[in-house]
Amino acid sequence: MDTELAEKQHASPTIHMIRKGFTVGVPIMLGYLPIAITYGVLAKQSGMSLMELTLMSVMVFAGASQFMGANMIAVGAGALEIIVATFVLNFRHFVMSLSFMNRLRDIGLKWKVPLSLGLTDETFAVSALHTKEANAEKGAYFYASLILTAYASWVGGSFLGGLLGEIIPAQLSQSMGIALYAMFIGLLIPSVKKEWGVGLVAVIAMLINTIFNQFLSDGWAIVAGTVLGGLSGVFLLKGETS
Repeated sequence: MDTELAEKQHASPTIHMIRKGFTVGVPIMLGYLPIAITYGVLAKQSGMSLMELTLMSVMVFAGASQFMGANMIAVGAGALEIIVATFVLNFRHFVMSLSFMNRLRDIGLKWKVPLSLGLTDETFAVSALHTKEANAEKGAYFYASLILTAYASWVGGSFLGGLLGEIIPAQLSQSMGIALYAMFIGLLIPSVKKEWGVGLVAVIAMLINTIFNQFLSDGWAIVAGTVLGGLSGVFLLKGETS
């Protein structure tokens, strides 16, 4: 009896942290599901198989990059073009990971490496609001539960979207392509309200993409617009960091 009681007391912090991480991750899950389903439908429409689009979610787990990747596949971009564009778009993850690792300095490396692979804008933001768990007993389970909740919903939603892409009418699935542009506009507008230069950077990137598209493939034109447009922000937004 004493042994069983000791085991329950030992397991209690673990279970508590797992439950807490899941509870905190539910809002992310609810937000991910419709977007992941949309991605699955669009990826299927772009010519990817159900296995390919699901594996992309399993291995990449980055919404904006996967939307862009599916769009680039649809226009016939090459693998190198997609990889470079994804790398540039996700470069912010280096900074996010460094900040996350610093916050979890008391947690072992065996936890830090897999947890960093599950970082997204949403999981990073939510974890930043829960810093006490990093120093709590079994705190690593909190972050693992949070990330796995978001990860499972994204992968599951992608798979479901891929299935729906096979059965819903073509006209409906094609109309869902607007979700890609709506998502980026939705991310852009709040930033433009705070700093007009952000909107100017977006316009410059669009113009660069249009110009380069005249003599480069669609994929490399996207890469050029992303890189050069982003570099313009160094000058246009310098007043914000001074």
